[in-house]
Amino acid sequence: MANMEWKSFKGIPLPVTLIWIAGFSAALHFLDKSVIAFLGILCSIVLIYYTNSSKMVRMLIGALVLLVIIPLVAGDNRYYMEVASQVGIYVAMALGLNIVVGFAGLLDLGYVAFFAAGAYAYAIFSTSQANQFIPGDLFPLSGEWFWPFLIVGLIVAAIFGILLGLPVLRVKGDYLAIVTLGFGEIIRIIFNNLDKPINITNGPQGITPIPQPELLGMKMGTPFHFYFIVLVVIAFIVLANLRFENSRIGRAWIAVREDELAAQSMGISLLNTKLAAFATGASFAGVVGVIFAAKQTFIDPTSFTLMESIGILVMVILGGSGSIPGVVLGAAFVTVLQVQLLKELSNFLHSLQQAGVINLPNQLDPSKFQRLIFGIMLILVALYRPNGLIPAKRRKNDLDAIRASKFAENRLGILSRLSKGKLSQGSQS
Repeated sequence: MANMEWKSFKGIPLPVTLIWIAGFSAALHFLDKSVIAFLGILCSIVLIYYTNSSKMVRMLIGALVLLVIIPLVAGDNRYYMEVASQVGIYVAMALGLNIVVGFAGLLDLGYVAFFAAGAYAYAIFSTSQANQFIPGDLFPLSGEWFWPFLIVGLIVAAIFGILLGLPVLRVKGDYLAIVTLGFGEIIRIIFNNLDKPINITNGPQGITPIPQPELLGMKMGTPFHFYFIVLVVIAFIVLANLRFENSRIGRAWIAVREDELAAQSMGISLLNTKLAAFATGASFAGVVGVIFAAKQTFIDPTSFTLMESIGILVMVILGGSGSIPGVVLGAAFVTVLQVQLLKELSNFLHSLQQAGVINLPNQLDPSKFQRLIFGIMLILVALYRPNGLIPAKRRKNDLDAIRASKFAENRLGILSRLSKGKLSQGSQS
């Protein structure tokens, strides 16, 4: 019955969405550090997605909220912009992992290694740390080098992705997860111990101070600036995801995800396809790693643990593996829950405890139950929404139109070889 009601859902009326945006925008402007107001303006993105209007109108309203309303009403509030930029970083990370897990179906538990590769690539060469192993006293670099290092981080992380992809081509399923988990831990341990005999990463002490971005002599170190930098990166990654999804390589990823044997029999190279998935997903993580290092101005190996990889994987599965809007929703929801909701609930309960209203033991602090809450959410999603909050849409093809197409005359893979063999036998006879 509930399924029938959901299928009959025609979308949210446009006036309702506009009233929602206007109401929570006003609340966000007048209320300082209001969790409800901030959640309301973030939920407006979901409402826009389900609004009963044309795609162009929804895109314009979404751009208005992200580029105008949030910076205008919350731009002076460092707290709001810090949370928004943090949400954007994890959204970009989850979109990169969605290529590996969602499109290609390769379970990757070491994704944070690519994130670390991009972060360390910028941190080492933008500080005096590089002088430890490169003579000439050429470092540190200025913040203007942040922009070229976005490309450098992309290339370095893509190389790490290829290095990971080469040894795992022979395994799949649970074994693939174990190998990628080990790769992520190996990279973290290497960065932690790479201070001897040559001090490259400064080991467990970390690297600081990492310069923040500069553009035309203007420093861009506030959460307000990082919010727009992250938005541009997210727009680039979303556009790349859309292009990949509808491209030949994207269809090859999906074919490998559904059935490797069938994909290989149709002429798809598993080697090239899997390596492309690992390299592409890793490259996006490398770009985000550069932004993360510049934003934090300090990094050390503790920022790139296994739990970070698991958290990003939770975002993808919760939102909907293979679904771009679902991954964005899952990443935003988990990040806000972790960064804002649980901490605000903890502060609220502590204030009641100080007022003598309740007696809360320290062991029951809500901020300490993040992993428990994530586990419960995954169980509920697996039971009631196994395809995620916003499942990936399956393309429906018209078989009659495909048969009538001129491309149906060309056979691919093993069928083309068989047909050529028959033709050669017929010519010889």
